[in-house]
Amino acid sequence: MDIEVITLHAFSDIAEGGNPAGVVLQAEHLSDSQMQEIARQVGFSETAFVMPSNSADYNIRYFTPNHEVDLCGHATVALFCLMKAEQMIDVGRYTLDTLAGILEVTVEEGGDVYLSQTLPQFGELVNRQDIADSLRIPLQDLHPELPVQIVSTGLRDILIPVRHPDVLTTINPDLRQISDISKAHQVVGYHVFALETHDNAALAECRNFAPLYNIPEESATGTSNGALLCYLHKYQQLRAPHDQTYMIKQGYTMNRPSRILGRITLGSSNEITQVQIGGVAVHIENIQIHLP
Repeated sequence: MDIEVITLHAFSDIAEGGNPAGVVLQAEHLSDSQMQEIARQVGFSETAFVMPSNSADYNIRYFTPNHEVDLCGHATVALFCLMKAEQMIDVGRYTLDTLAGILEVTVEEGGDVYLSQTLPQFGELVNRQDIADSLRIPLQDLHPELPVQIVSTGLRDILIPVRHPDVLTTINPDLRQISDISKAHQVVGYHVFALETHDNAALAECRNFAPLYNIPEESATGTSNGALLCYLHKYQQLRAPHDQTYMIKQGYTMNRPSRILGRITLGSSNEITQVQIGGVAVHIENIQIHLP
């Protein structure tokens, strides 16, 4: 049996940038093991599988090369950009049934796709020395005032602030140690960020490591950047009006430049009531995966 996988790069409008994702439309006839095998053969950090849902517009499952995960922001952006380009959907709002719950996607007139993530959950603080050692950087390269903390808007990540974007380029991660720490804390991986950027055009620049899920480094990470926006709100690092759209840079150290858009909505008590991460995607190619 041959399965067509449509490949796209999300969070970029050029083929040389963004984060690649696979999309399988009409996947309801595939078993769990077949979806896992397809994702393994595709080899991207995530492949999305689309099927009907009784409780939402679509049921979507996400597989890394070796695990199923609850949610994937960049694969969702890729999927809805594809469906819009193929005239399968129009501008509007759509609901998704995922392992992270029922979520909402907004397709905007300009072509941007925004995924509404789950509301933030703030977890425990993580030992700073262990984190610095696993990134092979001095402890003083971590931001002196902001905590190293687990945050989730659908997937648990360790958010790691460093003092300057130049630190990002010096990181030579110990992937085995990162895997061990990720497993011990039951997180997907590390999201390392600097608030200053070289061109001052972005809110932050990031690197993301998830070797526990066979992703040594990812060039654009939707869920992690949703968690980052919530973290920055909590620690009063969002100096601009909260209704604005922020831009976050990732993938530049991999020569895969990515620009992730994000926004949060606040309630009357300054609490977060909605988290959205978005962007565009560019189609690359369609590939055939053979299943026995």
